[in-house]
Amino acid sequence: METVKPLDVASGKGKLRRAFVKVINMKKLTGVVPEEEKVERVKKSQEKVLVKNAANLSESFDKLEEEYEKRLSMEALLAKLFATVSSIKAGYAQLQYAQSPYDPAGIQKSDNLVVSEMKTLSELKQSFLKNQFDPNPDRTLVLAEIQELRSVLKTYEIMGKKLECQLKLKDSEIIFLQEKLEESVNQNKMMQKRLNQSGPLDHNNPTHFVTYLHHTVKSIRGFVRLMIEQMKFAGWDIDMAAESIQREVFYYRQDQKCFAFEHFVCKIMFESFHLPFFTSESSSSSSSSSGHKKSRETKEMFFERFTELRSMKTKECLASRPKSRFSRFCRAKYLQLVHPKMEQACFGHVHQRNQVSAGEFPETSFCDAFLEMAKRVWLLHCLAFSFDPEASIFQVSEGCRFSEVYMKSVAEEAFYSSESEPRVAFTVVPGFRIGKTLVQCEVYLNAV
Repeated sequence: METVKPLDVASGKGKLRRAFVKVINMKKLTGVVPEEEKVERVKKSQEKVLVKNAANLSESFDKLEEEYEKRLSMEALLAKLFATVSSIKAGYAQLQYAQSPYDPAGIQKSDNLVVSEMKTLSELKQSFLKNQFDPNPDRTLVLAEIQELRSVLKTYEIMGKKLECQLKLKDSEIIFLQEKLEESVNQNKMMQKRLNQSGPLDHNNPTHFVTYLHHTVKSIRGFVRLMIEQMKFAGWDIDMAAESIQREVFYYRQDQKCFAFEHFVCKIMFESFHLPFFTSESSSSSSSSSGHKKSRETKEMFFERFTELRSMKTKECLASRPKSRFSRFCRAKYLQLVHPKMEQACFGHVHQRNQVSAGEFPETSFCDAFLEMAKRVWLLHCLAFSFDPEASIFQVSEGCRFSEVYMKSVAEEAFYSSESEPRVAFTVVPGFRIGKTLVQCEVYLNAV
């Protein structure tokens, strides 16, 4: 028989304690805690979440605000950039306007403005590269908009002034053409009256040549007047231009300096007048030595050309016969008379010169006045070579004594301003001999 062992009370207590501890630990793991402790932990957890969410929101707002400020600063930079470009454009427009007519103070002011705005552009570039943005972009945006509007307004004002100048020039051209038309009508009436009184036009009537010479000189002076107006509008110094044509000439009145320009135009237009066709290349009929009959035919040919061209419009003649002697004469005289620098200064380009070189005269009042003058000179040449013997041209040298037989003074003041005998300063319009008839040359006199 087995003996019954006594119960170990101490070990039983230990086992019970261990079991109780396990139960407590299991309750803790399964969340079984007292209610108050549970509520406290939930509150703390929610507070942590709220604090974390608040920190995240604050950080997000800071990022958004930073991006907004950066974007606003970039917009301010661009607005200032465009405003500066508009200012440069306005300054350049003002610079162009100050050049014609020439205004030294205006050019200096415009140049300083352009240079200043270019420096501003350089500063904006450096600010962008270094990320140095404007601390007050709102104010900069408003100021940039005001600056741009002012620059645009200034540009429009300059354009308006240019259009006003062009309008004044067109008005002066209209007045000139109206005066020219009225003058031409009166001259045609007088010419018709003289022709009726002197009989039909023939080869050897000096009266007809003198009458046509008078009309030719009128057309030359009309062209010179228009040329001087163009030079004044372009800002040229008329005194300096007259001095460059004829140096050391004393003019009794300011308006008499136009005679220097008439001298320049006549010198070019009448150059080679003594040669057939204004060139040494004569036709076979004129260069032939077959006698008086050939010479007579040549004179008839010149008179026929005079009659034919006189009844035609200049533009029609040039368009229908672009390779004729008259067309070549017009192109050569224009290119010789109107210097490229003069055309560039007066019109701002050399398009007319390029067109004339290509054989086409543009539709401008300046070219129309030139063609009218060229046609008159060419017809006078044809009429001179239709005479038997042909009319000859002459002029007097500088410093010659005045002779009433060969000369006519365009300035009567020379005879009253000094007790000494006046001398020729320059020939304004050349003189002509037609048989026994002498047409005096017009001269400008200087008192010695």
